Amino acid sequence: MLVKTFGSAVYGVNAITITVEVNVSGGQKFFMVGLPDSAVKESEQRIESALKTSGYYFPRTKVVVNLAPADIKKTGTAFDLSIAVGILGATEQIDNPERLADYVIMGELSLDGSIQSIKGALPIAIQARKENFKGLIVPKQNAKEAGMVNNLNVYGVEHINDVIAFFKDETSLQPTVVNTREEFFNAQYEFDFDFNDVKGQHNIKRALEIAAAGSHNAILIGPPGAGKTMLAKRLPTILPPLSLQEALETTKIHSVAGKLPENATLISKRPFRSPHHTISDVALVGGGTNPQPGEISLAHNGVLFLDELPEFKRTVLEVMRQPMEERRVTISRAKIAIDFPASFMLISSMNPCPCGFYNHPEKECTCPPGAVQKYLNKISGPLLDRIDLHVEVTPVPFSELSKSENSEPSAAIRDRVIAAREIQAERYKDVEGIYANAQMSSKQLKEICVISQAGQTLLKAAMDKLNLSARAYDRILKVSRTIADLAQSPDIKVEHLAEAIQYRSLDREGWAG
Repeated sequence: MLVKTFGSAVYGVNAITITVEVNVSGGQKFFMVGLPDSAVKESEQRIESALKTSGYYFPRTKVVVNLAPADIKKTGTAFDLSIAVGILGATEQIDNPERLADYVIMGELSLDGSIQSIKGALPIAIQARKENFKGLIVPKQNAKEAGMVNNLNVYGVEHINDVIAFFKDETSLQPTVVNTREEFFNAQYEFDFDFNDVKGQHNIKRALEIAAAGSHNAILIGPPGAGKTMLAKRLPTILPPLSLQEALETTKIHSVAGKLPENATLISKRPFRSPHHTISDVALVGGGTNPQPGEISLAHNGVLFLDELPEFKRTVLEVMRQPMEERRVTISRAKIAIDFPASFMLISSMNPCPCGFYNHPEKECTCPPGAVQKYLNKISGPLLDRIDLHVEVTPVPFSELSKSENSEPSAAIRDRVIAAREIQAERYKDVEGIYANAQMSSKQLKEICVISQAGQTLLKAAMDKLNLSARAYDRILKVSRTIADLAQSPDIKVEHLAEAIQYRSLDREGWAG
């Protein structure tokens, strides 16, 4: 008897519905076709044990399982449940097997019949709703994640007996109900960190506020213990809250990567990813035999923090250049090309030299001549060209550390950032793909960043006196536009340009001696 059930395969951040055809006929052996990988082929042993443990039989005749479309490679263990239910239908151990076609069924089986969690439940649910399936059956651990999709009945199950009883009409399953908006908005402002914990460092806080307001990349340069990492970790607390669309995009990526905790719903806060400097280029940008999102995609709509930037392998840093410009990364294979979103803010930190004390107000640098420039040269010019703010971090004096009063809280800074972002949203409302000043093209720069004659004079003098490189010009204009937005000023004033100029430390010729 031939029976069809439906599963789903995840490619990139989207899902493709897979038809699981099971035919039980006269003969011998178990055959699985349709480009299954080893994990899918091994489902035979898991399914046989799960059915026997649950009081059902596995046929000893010829069983052919086809996963269609047959030209797409199937990976993972999530097809176990749909294949098992198809076998039960084909052997008439489930009545009315035609009901199976109304549902997408996904789950990994244990030998005792219990059902384990899967990856990518959210994109699977989105695709099931798009194709008008009556419902989706997934492991209990993934039910809240998939239940975020409206107009689709999502059933969370813990054991294969629950599924069999449902299709036999012996019991009813209750759809998972998730109040997505309420849970999402309630958790948006719950942070473990806050800027009011930071003593002193007012100029660094100001620089990070500018970075957040214009979505600018930034690099923090300073000696060990100056507070670079502590400040960077607090950046997400001043970024505008995620919109529902952004949260959905971010959650899909984490779902596909298997990074969502059990019973998770929408990601409510902007992600903060901080990979170790030993990371490989594939782990950073994504890839693998079955392409998975990398750290830059997991940081989508959030912050990617690279601590001790010169310690990262040069090849790892160079592969970021194109994704930083295009805000997506394409993983190409012989038969498939997958796009992963990668719109992130890059925040990095570094010591000014190998010993860490170059330009330190109290300690002396012990590096030999030329070591500072050699250390800085580990970061290529094209990568630095994509970093708008170069911020020098100095140690906090004891007089600041010993103060009892708290600094300005993140909430107050975030309000100013949101106000500046609203100005930019209005400015770029007719331009697709641009929502912040950092993403302006050269053509838009000429139209939007118009400066007065006094500003032109200041900028020319700064470039001549400080020996700023030519690439600093555009960056200064973009940052000054953001500073003007923070000040609610329609025009870029001289004081806005003056502040932007000071954030180009690494462009100054002779900065590293």
